[in-house]
Amino acid sequence: MANIQELKQYKHIHMIGIGGVSMSGIAEILKNWGFTVTGSDTSQSENTEKLISNHIPVTIGHDLINLEKADLVVYSAAIKKDDIELVRAKQLNIPVIERGNFLGKLTKAFKNTICVSGTHGKTTTTSMISMCFLEAYKDPSIQVGAYLKPIDGNYRVGNSEYFIIEACEYVESYLKLFPKTEVILNIDNDHLDYFGTLENIVKSFGNYIRLLPDDGLLVINWDDPNCTTLTKNTKAKVVTFGINNQHANFIARNIQFNSNGFPTFDVYYNNTFYKTISLSVPGKHNVLNCLACIAVCHEYGLDKEDIKSALHKYTGAHRRFEYKGSFNNVNVYDDYGHHPTEIIATSNALKQKKYHESWVIFQPHTYSRTKSLLDDFARALTNFDNIIVTDIYAARENNTYNISSQDLVNRIQTFGKKAKYISNFNDIVSYVKEKAVPDDIVLTLGAGTVTEIGPKLVD
Repeated sequence: MANIQELKQYKHIHMIGIGGVSMSGIAEILKNWGFTVTGSDTSQSENTEKLISNHIPVTIGHDLINLEKADLVVYSAAIKKDDIELVRAKQLNIPVIERGNFLGKLTKAFKNTICVSGTHGKTTTTSMISMCFLEAYKDPSIQVGAYLKPIDGNYRVGNSEYFIIEACEYVESYLKLFPKTEVILNIDNDHLDYFGTLENIVKSFGNYIRLLPDDGLLVINWDDPNCTTLTKNTKAKVVTFGINNQHANFIARNIQFNSNGFPTFDVYYNNTFYKTISLSVPGKHNVLNCLACIAVCHEYGLDKEDIKSALHKYTGAHRRFEYKGSFNNVNVYDDYGHHPTEIIATSNALKQKKYHESWVIFQPHTYSRTKSLLDDFARALTNFDNIIVTDIYAARENNTYNISSQDLVNRIQTFGKKAKYISNFNDIVSYVKEKAVPDDIVLTLGAGTVTEIGPKLVD
């Protein structure tokens, strides 16, 4: 069980922005530990409904009544400084703490906090490790960045010393955590609006590794040159994984794909045969994610059969190459990929499947990322037979970058591939329904609203 002595001074915890992915999970954990939890959010969602059904009072709008009774107020990063509740809490001298800092306090309460980080693959690997710990009856608490079917949500409240979470590098929020184990999947040039350069990202991961205690564990990708220089930052035990680097502790050999693109491969540990693993998610990138998972589970003493069984049962998290249905014998998938490296991994996974022609409907995510990686996006998208680009999803930004989706289409065409810019989602649906033929595959791709197109195609 977690050690919650430090938190016990607060009996009633009020949460502003309680419906967020991470906030809702924190709320459930606190309730399970016996705290009184209340919260507010600007809009109703599946998360707020679920909290209410689990007897956590949620107000849509502002809730000054519960706030005024609270001993501590936790607020999400999206909450502005002039928020009515936040201002009132400060007037009443109620301690306030931002979500990332509070999550750090939670991770400190667990004896074994397993933090999964890296530019790509965090959600999948966190899900895989979680599945294995559940299969081995370890009763973990879990916080993952997407809906995961076996736990019917994005979090699980366990009664053990294990807490398995995604650790995000954006604005360096992972530096607030207290990890016992760190998994670093890869380091790539993302979030340049914050970090500026790849060099700064690598430096930040170095600082993150320094958080590990000497009796901790670092599981790190030995195929990634940005990772291999970082192990000098810790005295913790280091376990490596890879496909290309034969010096890694855990490696995959004899990788073969079935007609769905699902891999089967032999895992070797320190050059000795360990187990043959079959996955139910496509792509070579998932072999790497799986090796990271196996390395963690092996170090925690999980049985090989439990690991094998759990990994075979794992069919993917929400929006990770997720099958949405079909129309006229055309299969439709949806994926969260919003970085060139992720697009290449997804297109490679697609190539392992059997189909006639591929269609990608891509929604760029943030102006800054589109501008700084324009060439890389264009090259990555040429891996598809038919390319449609829709408007850039702004997320947190204004377009001060003088960039548009038409610029991306023009750049794709310089690489000798046709591409089409279509702004309206209904126009995209009509166009694809008219042009796609039986046995084609359509993939909607991006971290924004592009996910709405798949169901429209299938309907």
